Amino acid sequence: MHREPLLRQLAAFTAADAHEQEMLERIIAFVRSHADCFERSQRSGHITASALIVNRQRTHTLLTHHGKLDKWLQLGGHSDGDPDPKNVAMREAEEESGLKSVTTLSDTIFDVDVHPIPARKDEPEHFHYDIRFLFEADDTEPLVISAESKDLAWIPLAEIERYTTEESMLRMVRKVVSVAK
Repeated sequence: MHREPLLRQLAAFTAADAHEQEMLERIIAFVRSHADCFERSQRSGHITASALIVNRQRTHTLLTHHGKLDKWLQLGGHSDGDPDPKNVAMREAEEESGLKSVTTLSDTIFDVDVHPIPARKDEPEHFHYDIRFLFEADDTEPLVISAESKDLAWIPLAEIERYTTEESMLRMVRKVVSVAK
């Protein structure tokens, strides 16, 4: 079954706090109950994957100023049928940044999040069940802003709250900082 590898990865994941544990349980229940969980056509929600990209010194993270959501976020996107979220996260990292130096820091899931996506045009409100991985890249490499983004920037981890108050972003930065110590 194409969902089993993800379910095994989720079962091995340790949440950072009670809130993330609740989201992990929601994702597991969603994947178990929706054979089409990797498809955008699943109208109640779908699996997405994100890449938290840090520089080699672990002092900055690459964020995109998302065009539709008008927020500074990590790079990521839809699975579009691909049942390997790490592969999806890598693809999205490269497509949305133009970076060629992106490397995986771990094959294990770094973070999970469930968040609502507002209704737009012919698309109803739905949920993104986001599986996140930690990557590294060269922060001197030129960036290429995609059509999905208003801007890209290497943000100092110590200044993240100037760009976002999203708890899931702050949690990921706390994880990076705790590992870097």
